[in-house]
Amino acid sequence: MKNQLTRRNFIQTAAAGSAALTWLGGRSGPNVFAADADKPAVLGGKPAHTGGWPKWPEWRQEWEAQVLDVLRSGKWSRAGGGGPVPEFEAAWAKFLGVKRALATSSGTTALITSLHVVGVDAGDEVIVSPFTFNAAYNVILNQRALPVFSDTDPATLTMDPASIESRITERTKAILPVHIYGMPCDMDPINAIAKKHKLAVVEDACQANMAEYKGRKCGTLGDLGCFSFQNSKHMPAGEGGAVTGMSDDLLDRCHSYHNCGRAVGTFKGHGSFTRGTNYRMQHFQAAMLLQRFDCLQKETQIRRDNSSYLNAGLAKIPGIAPARLPENSSGVYYLFPFLYDAQQFNGLPRAKFTRAMGAEGIPCGAGYGEQYNDGIIDEAINSTGYKRLWSADRLKTYRESFNELKGTKQACETVVCFSHSLLMADRSAMDDILTAIRKIHAHSAELAKKA
Repeated sequence: MKNQLTRRNFIQTAAAGSAALTWLGGRSGPNVFAADADKPAVLGGKPAHTGGWPKWPEWRQEWEAQVLDVLRSGKWSRAGGGGPVPEFEAAWAKFLGVKRALATSSGTTALITSLHVVGVDAGDEVIVSPFTFNAAYNVILNQRALPVFSDTDPATLTMDPASIESRITERTKAILPVHIYGMPCDMDPINAIAKKHKLAVVEDACQANMAEYKGRKCGTLGDLGCFSFQNSKHMPAGEGGAVTGMSDDLLDRCHSYHNCGRAVGTFKGHGSFTRGTNYRMQHFQAAMLLQRFDCLQKETQIRRDNSSYLNAGLAKIPGIAPARLPENSSGVYYLFPFLYDAQQFNGLPRAKFTRAMGAEGIPCGAGYGEQYNDGIIDEAINSTGYKRLWSADRLKTYRESFNELKGTKQACETVVCFSHSLLMADRSAMDDILTAIRKIHAHSAELAKKA
């Protein structure tokens, strides 16, 4: 995104050093904390936080022996059977409470594999969340299918179920909800719509390891779920991913596709092979992941405790609203977001707010923009292949439909977020974050005038 940190650079920087706004509008004015607030650092005051932030990812020396054993064995690929990869798959499935898991080379390849297996093909359409990293719709383009964007609920930042049915056509094959920032989508109505229209549901849980929706973990709620173990994620192995599901047939087909099309289990293909590619995880990555289960659970609890504390404090500051989760759900906060109302900060633009936060020692950013305007979609629909698959009228109507995404636009204009690594700090650091926002709020009129 222009003039913004990329998602991964934003996380690295942080490690180193409609309903929502209506609700905000009814809150008290911007001078609540003026009497007892210190001067913001950007105006010459002392930064609220000076102690740095936890680094991410973490590596421990005691984890090295198992990785070295794999490297010294000379058996680095799962192709010959056995080893850490299938061991990790069994452990990951048990951990999530799902029947089976398949390890892949990345979260992106997990999504590509899943879309192929549920039958998404050239000329099909897939309804997907628009407030997301571009991989979520790039994988649809990879299938020569059309990513049709639902709108976003600006209070939850996830797919608005009420916007889905109007986007279903005779070509719609699947729904791809994204549990963005580790916050669950409202899956009950999404699944109900999918069942009504006989559509597959592929969950993008790449940012949502251990997020829960009504007692079940994200990635276990649709036909297939997809996870990422990329370097910045809560369960990192540099790269890597997984597909999860309850159907042996679907998982056999996923296994075949990711393993060069080899026949697997109940799926025999055409004798020995069918269409496929090589998206296999390597054994040393699985050896890394097998040692991180305890850390993931402990660290997730720390993030949840600190996010609950922050959300309670943020709700008391005029112009700030925590993102809302579905009922009986819990997030894991790959990025921690809140909603910023510039009017309650005397018109202080969000960009100036985030710069002021940075001066307080708290790196943050604006999160995702309206990425359907970033050129990738236009490149696809203007290509020869897409013009063969869809009529000019359909592609024109499709492109114009982006103007209907009012909730997404509002979310993109109001979100501020910071990396999950900040949530790994102690409670006093959470107080520093709240102090910084209060300082900026109290002096927002002066800050708004500052160049």
